[in-house]
Amino acid sequence: MRWHTISVTILCLLQCKSNGELTRLRREGDTRVVQLSLQRSKVQDPVARDRQRIRRRSGTMQAELDNLRTLYFFNASLGNPPQELRLHLDTGSSDLWVNTAGSSLCKSSTEACDVSGTYTANLSSTYEYINSHFNISYVDGSSAQGDYATDSFRFGDIGIDDFQFGIGYKSSSQQGILGIGYPENEVQVARSGERPYENLPTRLLADKHIGTNAYSIWLDDINSTTGSLLFGGVDSSQYRGNLVTVPVQKVGSSYREFFITMTGLDAGSKSIANDMALAVLLDTGSSLTYLPNDLATSVYQAVNATWFERSQLAIIPCDKALSDDTITFHFSKPASISVQLRELVLPVVSANGRSPKLNDGRKACLFGIFPSGKGARVLGDTFLRSAYVVYDIANNEVSLAQSNFDAKPSGSNVVEIGAGKNQLPDATVAPTPVAAKSGLPVSGGAATSLPLRWNYLGLTFILMLISSASKGFEAIYVI
Repeated sequence: MRWHTISVTILCLLQCKSNGELTRLRREGDTRVVQLSLQRSKVQDPVARDRQRIRRRSGTMQAELDNLRTLYFFNASLGNPPQELRLHLDTGSSDLWVNTAGSSLCKSSTEACDVSGTYTANLSSTYEYINSHFNISYVDGSSAQGDYATDSFRFGDIGIDDFQFGIGYKSSSQQGILGIGYPENEVQVARSGERPYENLPTRLLADKHIGTNAYSIWLDDINSTTGSLLFGGVDSSQYRGNLVTVPVQKVGSSYREFFITMTGLDAGSKSIANDMALAVLLDTGSSLTYLPNDLATSVYQAVNATWFERSQLAIIPCDKALSDDTITFHFSKPASISVQLRELVLPVVSANGRSPKLNDGRKACLFGIFPSGKGARVLGDTFLRSAYVVYDIANNEVSLAQSNFDAKPSGSNVVEIGAGKNQLPDATVAPTPVAAKSGLPVSGGAATSLPLRWNYLGLTFILMLISSASKGFEAIYVI
């Protein structure tokens, strides 16, 4: 798979010094905010990446995120001396793991692992081996295998010693992953039945960097190059109205992932579905949104999108990005999030720089909602950009509000989340929460698995299918 290169920009926000060094802002009660400088670089297409990444699985601190249109990263380091990394943020998993420079994947080409960076144990004086139980399998048969180890982990000016992570000595994923989900979803728990270790959110609480095990994420709109992650706090300038709190749904007898109940779906003023009780997964690690086949088909009909069965792609005219239409997702009342159609229209370009066209001559774009088949229903980045989401692991709750795309750093209003129940500022608890009746994985089974066939079909057929003027096969990339 080739890579589409995106221009590089460096941003420095608020208290960043001229040399890019980070500073920590201290507030009353020693509330802390860590702000990171940003850069934008190259990214693979989101469809292929989603198909590869989704696994089969038996005070306040702020980190700024890179919006690569399809992936969200932030900068960190492992080891002494520090080995720099750009980690893909993932609420749908719970382990930090990184590639090693000596793996067959990273040695396969000079740029294979350049985006995220690599870690070499022998170059760090503080590396400690734990075991060789790290093993993540993927639905397409690929995997990441290697060791669990500990080392010094740093982002911003936060340093964590003896932090546990996985090293991928055998891997087919080019991105280092920072999973910040439930500890019960860690690889060593799901695969080996071992006790959870302290992953990043849990360790930040244990080290008293934050007051409760909760964090909020704001991805901003589709054209933004940045977003933010706040451990232990919320920024009320980044959402509109009040947050609405709904319960996380159990997988079997335990809380493992951020499944919440979706109750309805509208396209504009038309109701597509209501009285639902469908479990959907909030997952920053998925670039796209995956709905039940019948719902996806109804959405396509409402917005003039087309599903191409052969290539397994949803295509929409690019001029739909100019529409004011919305898709509204409903949850336990009064929670709902409206997604403007422009947030779901993803430009594509061929390897030679051409934009594919539909038969009527209009430019073709990728549509950000796909059918889930038999896999989990996932609300990925094409949904999450329109939502401000608080992930409250301590209380097994999620709070949502409509994203404020007009938020500016100068208007930031960071508030710490207190420990205990009902401590979230400006939040309304859904009075009659709906329990999910479908969509949850079988306990101990795959939580997030897309249909197997999706993992073998890439974007190579799209030009042939939708443009009669095109000849042969070309790779298409989202930009």
